[in-house]
Amino acid sequence: MIGKTISRYKILEKLGAGGMGVVYKAEDLKLKRFVAIKFFPRHIAGHEEERERFKVEAQAAAALNHPNIATIYAIEEVDDEMFIVMEFIEGKELRKLSMDDCQLTIENCLSYAIQIAEGLQAAHEKGIVHRDIKSANIMIIPPPREQAKIMDFGLAKMGQEHLLTRVGQTLGTVAYMSPEQARGDELDQRTDIWSFGVVLYEMLTGQLPFKGFYEQAIIYSILHEAPEPVAKLNPQTPEHIVRLVEKALQKKPADRYQQMADLLLDLKGLAARASPLLAPKQDKPIPAIVVLPLADRSPQKDQEYFCDGLTEELIDALAKIEGWMVVSRTSAFAFKGKEQDIRAIGTQLNVSHALEGSVRKSGNRLRIATQLINVADGFQLWSEKYDRELDDVFAIQDDIAAAIVKKLKMKLTGEQESQLVKRHTKNLEAYNLYLQARFHLNKRTEEGLKKGVAYCEQAISLEPRYAVAFAGLADGFTLQCFQGFLPPAEAMPKAKAAAEQALAIDETLPEAHTSLGCIHAIYDRNWPDAEKEFERAIALSPNHSIAHYWYALWYLLPTGRFERCVEEIKKAQELDPLSLVLNTGMGWQFYFARQYDRALEAVRTTLELDENFIFARDILGQVYEQQGMYEQAIAELKQAVALSSRRTLSLRSLGHAYALAGRRAEAQQVLDDLLKRAEQKYVSPYDIAVLYVGLDDKESAFTCLEKAYEEHSGWLVFLNVEPKFDSLRADPRFQTLLKKVGL
Repeated sequence: MIGKTISRYKILEKLGAGGMGVVYKAEDLKLKRFVAIKFFPRHIAGHEEERERFKVEAQAAAALNHPNIATIYAIEEVDDEMFIVMEFIEGKELRKLSMDDCQLTIENCLSYAIQIAEGLQAAHEKGIVHRDIKSANIMIIPPPREQAKIMDFGLAKMGQEHLLTRVGQTLGTVAYMSPEQARGDELDQRTDIWSFGVVLYEMLTGQLPFKGFYEQAIIYSILHEAPEPVAKLNPQTPEHIVRLVEKALQKKPADRYQQMADLLLDLKGLAARASPLLAPKQDKPIPAIVVLPLADRSPQKDQEYFCDGLTEELIDALAKIEGWMVVSRTSAFAFKGKEQDIRAIGTQLNVSHALEGSVRKSGNRLRIATQLINVADGFQLWSEKYDRELDDVFAIQDDIAAAIVKKLKMKLTGEQESQLVKRHTKNLEAYNLYLQARFHLNKRTEEGLKKGVAYCEQAISLEPRYAVAFAGLADGFTLQCFQGFLPPAEAMPKAKAAAEQALAIDETLPEAHTSLGCIHAIYDRNWPDAEKEFERAIALSPNHSIAHYWYALWYLLPTGRFERCVEEIKKAQELDPLSLVLNTGMGWQFYFARQYDRALEAVRTTLELDENFIFARDILGQVYEQQGMYEQAIAELKQAVALSSRRTLSLRSLGHAYALAGRRAEAQQVLDDLLKRAEQKYVSPYDIAVLYVGLDDKESAFTCLEKAYEEHSGWLVFLNVEPKFDSLRADPRFQTLLKKVGL
């Protein structure tokens, strides 16, 4: 096979072989990338029923989008050959690392185990059982990524389920069989939990738990014998990890973990408990806290905005304390209205402490109940109830923040102590309006942004020196412009005036510096001043995740400083680990850097959190397009268009994908729709330019890009890095445009 070309794949070298086929490394001659190809034995490929069943199972496996599962690209049939094309992974088999090289530390074992478990959980949620989990089926990508990838996913269900062995089957597979699989019983996801336990045992000890010189001897050991204790083979293994392995390897399925999610939760908890022992020693470990959304206990259940606003005020107050990490709003609010174990939340967010509570508002009376919890054991460290008049709300915030500081023995400078809770107004009605403004602005919808702007304006009319309301106004106009709801000439001067007014009132307001940095970049194209504003915002509030993210997105990314951009987004993610925007933003950055595999991993991580997140679907489609996977791209972008109620940003990407896929009529239809829409409401000429580029109409594309420049379109900051414009880069007009934008 070496050197042959089948379909568009040139076979380069043999990677491995087993009873279910042979795997080769190949080059995709069309997309210019390496892939792995698995050819199936003729006795399987030649059997029609088996071929059809294999296709169904392969399609199910291909639907799994997860960073710890090798991606399946295609199922091909050429002449009498049937093969699957999948992601080629540079790395080492876990089997080699654990049994041959003996290189794994306890920390390695926990890290890889968590990643493997997360991949299996994603499969189980889709109703797919692997049935052939073994260390030889898991690849480890070397540092700096240190990523585990499950191979051959969903393809082990070959042949009849009741058969114990197959022709050519290796002893390794038998050694990972669960007792019920060895007996030929009906299987469910608990068989994967057993096999996972075998892999974890192997990682910790360098040996298999069940051994023998031939298959039936191994099967006898699986059914009747207890493995040698992990602690005896590796005395360094913590006791709680030993117990987890023992539970996974219970011979009766009912005695094991019943769900991979339960095992994963315990694994993460054990990793959190073990981390102080495993992590490099630090003189001053950095503690972290999450302020969970306060629950509305009011009789009418009409104070959601007030509870959310009070939660955000406490987050902002605690974020000012040097030496502490405070989880940002998005990740904290991911748990809003959910009943979850505080220890599980702590593990997910990687925090040491959590503040939770409730608000009951009746008339002008407030009752606020709060408690501070130690995440490691779930014990309450402090609790308090506050019964006050509404006009005491600022004093209550002061009291809560001060109590947390005292209980956790945080050291504050005099300046920090005086500014812990900053009172931007004494006007309670204006404060109430601002809370409602922020509630709507955080929705990021067209209606929400318009309502947020209106509430900010009402708050300012009552309190003309309300700095944070001006900052909110700036964000509202900026986001409406960038999302295509308002033309730049209408929105951005208002945004800039509001940000500058906020800083004229309070120069120390990080939100306003962040907003002004964004405005300088995407509207003024004043790169030096943009950098100064972002750096000032971060200096004022190192825990402000959006400052780090907007600095990366609007300054570092357009100017091509990719490594620094990744660092800033990672910092934002540490502060806001569950943010859908930040996780997708990392994928967007990798898309611009042409690192498409890394982009896919980041976006798929987001979709694990929310499969309907529009931004993630949109970026996933654009990445697929750049990889030449046009049908997959179109499918994703259609979802984005539907989920967003046909927003212009998604339509332009869909039209471009149609054009590159050769579906010009459909691309032209999208273009016609946008041109017609532009007669009724604002549509950015940048969006139209993207479609003309896809249709290879360069003259019309440049005409639209010039119009976009004249109206100060914020999207032009990405000209230097947007792959869609690669076909224009050799044209002198493009270089001229770059210089005009300041790039």
